[in-house]
Amino acid sequence: MPLPSRNPLPLSASQEQQVRDMYYKRVRGYCADEIRGHSSPAPNRTNPNLAADEYLCNPDFASCALGRTISATWACRSQRLNMNKCMISHATQEEQDAAREEWFAGRDKRIEEREAKERKKKEQEKFHREWWGLQQVEGEKQEDKGGGDGKR
Repeated sequence: MPLPSRNPLPLSASQEQQVRDMYYKRVRGYCADEIRGHSSPAPNRTNPNLAADEYLCNPDFASCALGRTISATWACRSQRLNMNKCMISHATQEEQDAAREEWFAGRDKRIEEREAKERKKKEQEKFHREWWGLQQVEGEKQEDKGGGDGKR
């Protein structure tokens, strides 16, 4: 039975999806060589003079599966098993916790970015209204007169 997470704070479904995306990215990063080998060049399948053995001895799954559909399951079996073994070895609770901690570490930055984006949007709307001589919205009238402090 797996141990409970070190970050017990519940997140919304969309936040959990963001954490999962970070987790998957981390695991794929560890296994990049097995997924898409960096040491070997991608095969040139358009050259009919290359031997079929050159395609089979390529160590990474992506190059082997390139241009294949169902046959990739059998033709690239060893590469697929190697890739899966790597991903399973790195897909641990510790990696999930690390991804969650990384998400929480970037939370303040995302909030600041969202607030800056909202301020810029309001400035652009105000400029647009002034430029075209449009009426102000009720909330803006109150803020301009000092009715709002600009904070939430």
